[in-house]
Amino acid sequence: MVGDTGDDREARRQGENGHRAVPHTADVRLEAWATSRERCLTEAAMAMVDCVADVSGVRPAAVEHVRLAEGSDEDLLAALLDEVIYRLEVQGRIPVDVAAAEVDDGLDVHLAMAPLADVEIIGAAPKGVSWHGMRIGPDPYGWSCAVTVDA
Repeated sequence: MVGDTGDDREARRQGENGHRAVPHTADVRLEAWATSRERCLTEAAMAMVDCVADVSGVRPAAVEHVRLAEGSDEDLLAALLDEVIYRLEVQGRIPVDVAAAEVDDGLDVHLAMAPLADVEIIGAAPKGVSWHGMRIGPDPYGWSCAVTVDA
């Protein structure tokens, strides 16, 4: 991915998955990479979570199942991030882990959730996903994506 540091590029060559937030005016720009599309999507979701709270060491209280309808890869990325935002804003819960698998009619997602009260809040809650500059697709090391989240 353009902008990778040497360490990131070497880790990706070795098949490592990951994510990060990068500076962006008044918003948060998330980047994620993985060996598969599904893992790239879950890395993006966890990148957003990491901007909001420290979930390390937090045990989930419940696992929620979400089925995202098949669409473009961009549709799936936006839909997954919107699901996380909804749970944060409306339900007061945050994922501590995310897993996804492709199914015939879309994406099957499992969200290991914890109450916001159980985590240390470290950033502003996301308000929405911007379609401007969103990208997701295969790259030389697997899959990568970038998306701006309004905070």
